[in-house]
Amino acid sequence: MPSPQMVMYEDEYKKINHIIEKLLREANSKVIFLVDKNGQLISGVGETERFDTTSLASLTAGNIAATGGLAKLIGEKEFSILFHEGEKDNLHISIVGGRVILVVLFDSRSSLGLVRLRVKKASEELTAIFDGLLKRAEEKEKSSDSEFPFAEITDDDIDNLFR
Repeated sequence: MPSPQMVMYEDEYKKINHIIEKLLREANSKVIFLVDKNGQLISGVGETERFDTTSLASLTAGNIAATGGLAKLIGEKEFSILFHEGEKDNLHISIVGGRVILVVLFDSRSSLGLVRLRVKKASEELTAIFDGLLKRAEEKEKSSDSEFPFAEITDDDIDNLFR
């Protein structure tokens, strides 16, 4: 059975941003992105204006997919954490709750150990939020009164909006 389509509400979005903003400070990182496995940016905090966020999100998802293929070749389910070390900046990429990708960019002002420690705590909090979203999506799918999140919007409403 395919997993239900999750819809993020403003309350959850605010909670997610609060968690990753806290992670940004506590890990002394430069920027943090949260990306879904399809390559769509969910949120970003920090020095985000420096980046082409669309490209970063899709390349990150591609990176996870490629390393997932490598993992399967050696008999692993997936690699849940990836680390890329550069001359100035480093990337810590982790899969959160099996659903989303957390990307932390940091430099010499922080350390891999600190980032890993802080990411672990933030991942637990984010997983709880996404588990709640999935549960809500499953409940909506089971209920017969809403087959689509915007089912109450009529064609007339859309026509009036664009007049």
